[in-house]
Amino acid sequence: MTTKRKITYASNFEKDTAEGLSSFPKYLSSKYIYDKKGDKLFQDIMEMPSYYLTGAEFEILETHKEAISEAFTSPSGFDLIELGAGDGKKTKILLRHLVSRDDDFCYLPIDISHNVLEGLEKSVQEELPKVDIKPQQGSYFDVLESVADYNSRKKVIMVLGSNIGNLLHPQAIDFLTNIQEAMSQKDLLFMGFDQKKNPQTILDAYNDPEGITAAFNKNLLHRINDEMDANFDVDSFKHWEVYNPESGTAKSYLVSTKEQSVSINSLGLTIHFTPWESIHTEISQKYDDTIVEWLSGESGLQIIDQFTDKNSYYKNYVFTKR
Repeated sequence: MTTKRKITYASNFEKDTAEGLSSFPKYLSSKYIYDKKGDKLFQDIMEMPSYYLTGAEFEILETHKEAISEAFTSPSGFDLIELGAGDGKKTKILLRHLVSRDDDFCYLPIDISHNVLEGLEKSVQEELPKVDIKPQQGSYFDVLESVADYNSRKKVIMVLGSNIGNLLHPQAIDFLTNIQEAMSQKDLLFMGFDQKKNPQTILDAYNDPEGITAAFNKNLLHRINDEMDANFDVDSFKHWEVYNPESGTAKSYLVSTKEQSVSINSLGLTIHFTPWESIHTEISQKYDDTIVEWLSGESGLQIIDQFTDKNSYYKNYVFTKR
């Protein structure tokens, strides 16, 4: 049983938390994992040997940096707009190469985390002082309208890390359509898609024995405790990962190991959990060429090139407006 009294909310985080935990089945949005602690945990995840995605995309960018740079460049220069920039470690491979080529470009990293953007701007200014960097804070959907205003020269919209994998296909089509609508005929979209592969390899990437991914997902509960005066007993929730090789969907859950009630005082909510009841926290979608071609076609885009690693675990596709 859930009691619900508050009807106005101080933030989207409050609103989405109230709606998600009052639903059946319960869910929370993974975008709220990312505060200072969550950012650091995700950086730790990317360093894990079992989390193959980072290494595969590093390999692609390092191996194909010249061909990728050639695709990006334009005689009149270009704007490199990165959605979900994170710490920029992979992006710096391309930034260094673009600088070495003396390409004319501006780098506009966009991220929901102010903390991440501050760190990225500082590191780029220190390591690559020739790069013109203009960070923007906000979610993908918030900033895509302003991205469309960059239309005086070619723009390259870049999404690394298979961030699109956090969206189910209908949402992914909406996201890609919004990007397409912000593009002109001369623009490019450069996006990473994690590929379907041995299901065990995928499960191992999200179910590390060190418990870093579990701590990452549980950071949602810590944030609710800290920011909404809640009393989640975080240790009484177990992180659980599943993968469906047919749909290509990996899902993360937090599962209550006992019957319990949680008070979220700033929301005026009491949430009841039965033993082994779950909260769905995250999805990580996997793809193949057929799915990516379908998604792009539904979104008004077309694939013009692609790059992969030696294991074909991961691909970066280049799209234009159809």
